[in-house]
Amino acid sequence: MKHCIIAKFNDSVDDKAAMITRIDKLFAPAPAMDGIHGCTVLRNCIDRENRYDLAIIIDMDKAALPAWDASELHREWKSGFGSYLAAKAIFDFECFGRQHAGCRHSRR
Repeated sequence: MKHCIIAKFNDSVDDKAAMITRIDKLFAPAPAMDGIHGCTVLRNCIDRENRYDLAIIIDMDKAALPAWDASELHREWKSGFGSYLAAKAIFDFECFGRQHAGCRHSRR
């Protein structure tokens, strides 16, 4: 499954690129966790007020979600960056043989 975190920074963030670089470094070790197969941090390419600033896409086994939620990395994300976010959305999806960017196309 893909676990997607989409976030918008609040006005306290002056340098979005530097903040995203910090977030990318935080999430870099995620694929070493059990049940996590990859992680991509994406920057929005259109800077408008009505756009979110980044997306974090974690490729994981569906059964790994509880361990992810309880992980130190997830706690660091929430405690270290939560105060910089004006909004956040979480979206999880499975791709069963459909063509989606980065999917492994396994049927579970």
